[in-house]
Amino acid sequence: MYPWGDARPYHSYAAYCRRTFGRPIQKLPVDGGFTCPNRDGTVGHGGCSFCSNEAFTPAYCDPRRTVRQQVDDAIAFHRRGFPAGTGFLVYFQSYSNTYAPLERLQRLFGEALACPGVAGIVVGTRPDCVDAAKLDYLADLARRTYVCVEYGIESTSDATLRTIDRGHDFAAARRAVEATAARGVAVGAHFILGLPDESDAELLDRTRIINALPLATVKFHQLQFVEGTRMTDLYDAEPARFRRWTAAEYVDLTAEILRRLRPDIAVERIAGQTPPRIRCRRPWGNLRGDALWRMLEKRLVEKNAHQGEFFVSSQR
Repeated sequence: MYPWGDARPYHSYAAYCRRTFGRPIQKLPVDGGFTCPNRDGTVGHGGCSFCSNEAFTPAYCDPRRTVRQQVDDAIAFHRRGFPAGTGFLVYFQSYSNTYAPLERLQRLFGEALACPGVAGIVVGTRPDCVDAAKLDYLADLARRTYVCVEYGIESTSDATLRTIDRGHDFAAARRAVEATAARGVAVGAHFILGLPDESDAELLDRTRIINALPLATVKFHQLQFVEGTRMTDLYDAEPARFRRWTAAEYVDLTAEILRRLRPDIAVERIAGQTPPRIRCRRPWGNLRGDALWRMLEKRLVEKNAHQGEFFVSSQR
């Protein structure tokens, strides 16, 4: 048994939820009808070069429906997969979900928290879409229920962030994460592996930067080449700038990242998967996320390795 509370050699999100809520938890994505400053001209137009919001948004998310209706649809969609007593986290996923006046956030987040069985909210957003008033509001909510703000950071490299047209630097991400955590709100972060000009060695070394952030959870995600995005066009023009892994190679890299990752950070995801309706290049075929998790666990066990082993030893 590892310190995070189960026998898996990595700190799973399931273990985090058991400790936090004392019961199984299911995240229910909803679409609050937000947009993004990197799309509406405030920061840029067209979004980040890799972005295809449809590639990760479930079909039942529809901003024309109320949050309550979307939550009911999500529960009905997943119903047979929920153990008895499951609680729900409403996940505001699409685009930047703090990019609106505070009054609108209060209305939408309040509607989500009023849904039966909801144990809290997860708010996906950009580091440049929060301010003191919004964070103070989220901190007030967090004193009464579970709140996690999940920031899309994508890379710790400013050069990479410029290449992908992100519209903010890593310093903005650090400030947002630290300001959020300082108010007692749980913080998650999302990173993409395989962005242009980033080597395996650089990705491993950057784990120490991630470790310095006050994060509760983290998601890792392989770069996906969705047809119609500028990133896919860049790959077609300059493929040598990209690191493409087989599934086994990617699992090996992820295992090495986790060996360096701070052990109290729960790992929610190691890879992304686009729905069949999305035109995306799939070098791993139809290999699903649960199969990659099994490969990762097997690889760590084969190495007699576990999350945080190098981080712990470096602090002795």
